Amino acid sequence: MIAEIITIGDEILIGQVVDTNSAWIAQELNLIGGKVKQITSVSDDEIHIMTAIDEAKRRAGLILITGGLGPTKDDITKKTLCKYFNTTVKFDKRAYQDIERLFKQRGREVTEINRKQAELPENCTPLYNSVGTAPGMLFEHEGKIIVSMPGVPHEMKEMMKNDVLKRLPNYFSAPVIVHKTILTQGIGESFLSEMIADWEDGLPKHIKLAYLPAPGVVRLRLSSTGNDKNQLEREITELVSGLKEIVGKYIYGYDEDLLEKIVGNLLLERKQTLSLAESCTGGYVSHLITSVPGSSAYYKGSVVAYDYEVKTVELGVKKETLEKQGAVSEQTVIEMAE
Repeated sequence: MIAEIITIGDEILIGQVVDTNSAWIAQELNLIGGKVKQITSVSDDEIHIMTAIDEAKRRAGLILITGGLGPTKDDITKKTLCKYFNTTVKFDKRAYQDIERLFKQRGREVTEINRKQAELPENCTPLYNSVGTAPGMLFEHEGKIIVSMPGVPHEMKEMMKNDVLKRLPNYFSAPVIVHKTILTQGIGESFLSEMIADWEDGLPKHIKLAYLPAPGVVRLRLSSTGNDKNQLEREITELVSGLKEIVGKYIYGYDEDLLEKIVGNLLLERKQTLSLAESCTGGYVSHLITSVPGSSAYYKGSVVAYDYEVKTVELGVKKETLEKQGAVSEQTVIEMAE
C-alpha cells in the first residue's frame, strides 16, 4: 500500500495553518502496513491540484487529499475533481440529511450554499461526514484509489477512522506491522544510543529502531514487519526485556503512557500527595498533573511565583538568595520547595 498525501489550501502555504493532518494520516496508514512516500501541499488552484494528482498517481496507488471542501468560493476541490474525472455533480439525499441534522442541532436552517455541499460527483463513492457539512469522496481511476476528505482535522479523523481505513483492505494487501514504543526519561538521545549500541546492532533485519526525542523524553520505537503477528509480538517482547536489562532505570512507560499519569499512579500507590511551587514553567507542571482524571486524590495545589516579590512573600525565599544567586539557581529552587 504505497500512498501519497496532498493537502490543499493557501492557508497552509503561507504558514497561517500548520498541517497536522498529514502526520496523523501517515501514522494511521503505517499501523495497517501502508507506506507514505510523499506529502505535497498545494494552493487552491485548479491546475496545481490536478498536476499534484497526476504526479502522485505515477508514484502511488493510494492518494489521500484533504482540504478545499468547504462551502465558500475559495474551496474548489470538488469542482476540480469533477473536471479531473470528467463528471458532473448530483444531489445526494443522505449527505443532505447529515447536513440538515447538523444544522438542526445548532438551531439553524440549512442555507442554499450549504445545500450545495450535498451535491457530489456522479462517479464517486460518497464518504459521509457525521460531524461536519462536507462529505468526502472516493474515486477508483486507472487502478488507483483517490480519496478526498475535509481539511478540518476532527472531521477528517472521524471520516478516516470510521470509513476510509475500513475500506482500504478491499483495495490493497499489506504486511503485518507491529510497533512498540519504549518511553525513557532522564537520559539524552546520544547517551542512550551509546548505552544500547550493541543491543541495537543485534536487532533482526525485519525490526527497525527509531529515536524520537522530545523535551525531557526520548521515545524508542521498534517496528517489526512480517506475516505472523503473534511471532512478531513475541520477538518484540523479548527485545524489550533485553533493553530493560540495559537501561531499565530510565524507562518509565510504553506506547501511549503519559508521564503525568504514571506519577499520579505512584502517588496513589504510596499514599502520598503533591503540591508545587513553579516559576519559569508558569504553572505548566500543575496543568499536566491536573489533566489526569482523579488527580484531586493526590494533588493539593500550587503557587506560581514568577515575580521576585511573590517568591519572597508567598514562599519565603530569602532576598539575598535572589540577589546573589538569581531566580534560576539551585538554592532558590530549594527555598521555594521548603
